[in-house]
Amino acid sequence: MKYITKTDLLIVAKNSGYLMIGIGIMCLIPLIFDLIYFEFDILSFVIPGLISILLGVFGLKYFEEKIDKKIRFKHGMIISAFAWLWASLIGGFVFTLATNIPIIDGVFESMSALTGTGITMFMDVEILPHSILFFRAFEQWVGGLGVVVMVIAVLTKPGSVSSKLYHSEAREDRIKPSIKATMEKTIQIYAIYTVAGVILYLIAGMPLFDSICNTFHTVSTGGMSIKNANMGFYHNNLIYLISIVLMILGATSFLAHYKVIKTKGKSLLGDLQFQIIITVIAVVTLMLYFVSNIVPIELLFTVVSAMTTTGASVASPTAMAGWQPFVLICLMCLMLTGGSNGSTVGAIKLVRMITYFKGIYRHIREILSPDGRVVPVKLHGHTIPEKAIAQAGSYITLYMMFIMFTWALFCLFGYDPFKSLFAAMSLQGNNGLDLGIINYHLDSVLKVVSMFDMWTGRLEIYPVLITLRAGFEIFKR
Repeated sequence: MKYITKTDLLIVAKNSGYLMIGIGIMCLIPLIFDLIYFEFDILSFVIPGLISILLGVFGLKYFEEKIDKKIRFKHGMIISAFAWLWASLIGGFVFTLATNIPIIDGVFESMSALTGTGITMFMDVEILPHSILFFRAFEQWVGGLGVVVMVIAVLTKPGSVSSKLYHSEAREDRIKPSIKATMEKTIQIYAIYTVAGVILYLIAGMPLFDSICNTFHTVSTGGMSIKNANMGFYHNNLIYLISIVLMILGATSFLAHYKVIKTKGKSLLGDLQFQIIITVIAVVTLMLYFVSNIVPIELLFTVVSAMTTTGASVASPTAMAGWQPFVLICLMCLMLTGGSNGSTVGAIKLVRMITYFKGIYRHIREILSPDGRVVPVKLHGHTIPEKAIAQAGSYITLYMMFIMFTWALFCLFGYDPFKSLFAAMSLQGNNGLDLGIINYHLDSVLKVVSMFDMWTGRLEIYPVLITLRAGFEIFKR
């Protein structure tokens, strides 16, 4: 049976046009800083940007006459997976043209920024042009909310296209009745927190350019930095605290943010996922404080960074590698869990974890209960469908299989097993915390696998698998 037809391919090609145009425009925005700092490296941004824009316009015009069928969910999945891959390729082209790094490193850098992973291939980021530093930060900011969400909120009209593409990026929450209005309101909230972050960093004494880039890094839970020492460069506890607040805000559901004003803050405090995030951060930080000799603010910062899958750090990878194994294992557990659904975080996410463990507890209660008794599973007072419990279990199993494969591959290439597992969890969860093994010296095979992990982790695996299955069917013909 054929799952992908020529008509399906035409629908994907046509609707990818908007995304390619948006990705091209994203490449042109850093020209503002290129001109402000008199770097005049215009072609490095214009060439990739125009390639993406022109191909996008061609796709919209050429395929519009050939297909008029509505987009389906499977099309949305394939378009979404393609959009993230295309954005990474075009962004990688920018990095290669501007800095002369190998194309594989450029694409890795772009994929890492867009997916909010935050691991860099640059040996010294402080010598990079301001335009490139901003481009990395801007990619994280766009990727934090979602490449597809950003583009369709700005360029497309309300309708089934917006709806299918929105859900294809593993987003379910609706702030407004329509998907288009939901996306616009989400971007508005995101922009407000971004502006607030820039102002707070300025008040703390950070330069304007640093404030803009670091806000993009933290509120998107991306974690890349414009400094080699990451946030540890500033040696400022106030800056660390501002970053912690921004990371937690980025890891909290936008639906909870939207209700804050109407409920005078009660929606945030009453949000189960937010409560868990704060509780876990507090408990783990206190526990690790008593079993280690790590500076308290560094410990708190790292715990928050791990829980929110930001990956920003105040301790160097070398210093972290010297921490007690128990501390690192706790961080790995946080990296595996992640923050709220409907936020900018990666990893498995709290809702899925809660659903999974509630399903296990339900099974225990069913065994203990009288025969024939049905034990419902509830969350926020609502019964969780059996299908949702099964899907949570399936996803977690698949997620762990990806980690196991990457871990084994790193070990095969001779890396320390413990550091390899830490790296595999960091890549799959789009976290970015590292113990010093993921850098430009990494073998090309491991770079490709790492990019695949970041790509699947950000899209929650299924869109990529569906796209690969579709590609296999086309190739098989």
